[in-house]
Amino acid sequence: MEKSSQNHPDSSLPIGSRLELMVDDYLIERMDGTCLQLQTPHPMPLAKSPLKGGYVTVIKDGDRYRAFYRSNEPAYSGTHFDGNSSEITCYAESADGHEWMFPKLGLVKMAGNCENNVVLKKSPFCHNFSPFLDARPDVVPAERFKALAGLHEEGINAARGVDPHAVPAENKGGLYAFASPDAIHWHSLSSGPVIRSEAAGKFGFDSQNVSFWSEAEGCYVCYFRTWQVPAGQSFSWNGNVLRSISRVTSPDYLNWSAPQALEPNEPGEHLYTSQTHPYFRAPHIYVATPTRFMADREESTDILFMTARGNAPYARPFKEAIIRPGLDPARWGNRANYVALNVVPTGPKEMSIYHNHSGYRFVLRTDGFASVHASHTGGEMLTRAFTFLGSELVLNLSTSAAGSIRVEIQDAEGWPIPGYGLEDCAVIVGDEIARTVHWTQGSDVRALAGKPIRLRFVMMEADLFALQFR
Repeated sequence: MEKSSQNHPDSSLPIGSRLELMVDDYLIERMDGTCLQLQTPHPMPLAKSPLKGGYVTVIKDGDRYRAFYRSNEPAYSGTHFDGNSSEITCYAESADGHEWMFPKLGLVKMAGNCENNVVLKKSPFCHNFSPFLDARPDVVPAERFKALAGLHEEGINAARGVDPHAVPAENKGGLYAFASPDAIHWHSLSSGPVIRSEAAGKFGFDSQNVSFWSEAEGCYVCYFRTWQVPAGQSFSWNGNVLRSISRVTSPDYLNWSAPQALEPNEPGEHLYTSQTHPYFRAPHIYVATPTRFMADREESTDILFMTARGNAPYARPFKEAIIRPGLDPARWGNRANYVALNVVPTGPKEMSIYHNHSGYRFVLRTDGFASVHASHTGGEMLTRAFTFLGSELVLNLSTSAAGSIRVEIQDAEGWPIPGYGLEDCAVIVGDEIARTVHWTQGSDVRALAGKPIRLRFVMMEADLFALQFR
């Protein structure tokens, strides 16, 4: 048996029985002939009743899909600006995440009747109303759903009828807190902003500012729009600033920490609507699908993919877009490419990203944002040392007909563990969301639970999307 070459482990990562996605280098010690590869979502045929709108949020609540989106009161004839009095928050439902219905809720009177699907008409908060299903274990029923909404001070004053270019110091904007027991009937949790405009700076908050309960951090987290200003310079419209992302945390959704500037931008990139949220199968991993805005290219936009773990900076191993504008000329322009908050499961083996403006649903295999990829020439990936809980190793993987994957379990120093060596592993060929790995003596790995180990993957024409000990 040969020992793998790697750095001496200072400590092992405790992954327990968590699902770990191959979206960053968290578990990866070394790759030889393999690489991290971003996957491409596939657009599905347009639904008969598609979900379209401004700043869309999609929530899977049990066997029901709930959606929220911004629209405008049809009869409004005034000036359109962020937070104007015509903006409304509308609601839709779906049984499968494919086809949508728009129920008449009878809550808001417009055009002389209440026959509409509006859940909120309250300027300026309908501009960027961003709800979530609160996963906090002890959440009270009346606050099962929560949301943040609001604008910078200029938008607040415009909504009040003040000249949009006049910003009285006494009228500061910010994000206000809302709650609902059923996602339809909403009430305010705060009489004033819980996150003030000073946190985002001038013109902040005018896109979706997303929040959620973090199981991993044990607190509420908000990722919001802010500005990236070069050190030693002040805010200016001369091109020296970029739209960017900051985050704050809260124990109770009302009192928030000082902002942490994340600044994940590449040179020249403006990032709108971070859409950061816990991945539904691995909530310790936050997934983000922001809109990238290229101001110097006729204001064209596309969709990126990033991840984060707790309060760590975003991981961006993939600089390219996960969703391009495509063949439709209408999607090559400013505000033409935004996707809904939340990637949700829409089938036993698929998950969906909703495109706001076109109504199309972009589909990936479950866990399939990215993979460790090996071409026909083959390659290897060695993990860092980690400890686990469980009795078997399960992989989300895909190989070609000629491809294969084998797995060797090593001790923390890189020595193959007897019975779990490469020659002991049954060759894996196929395409499965959950494939159990077998060695000559079977699949049982309970004897290794709690001990520092490494995994060595030897691959050819194959993709590894995720791994989990169960």
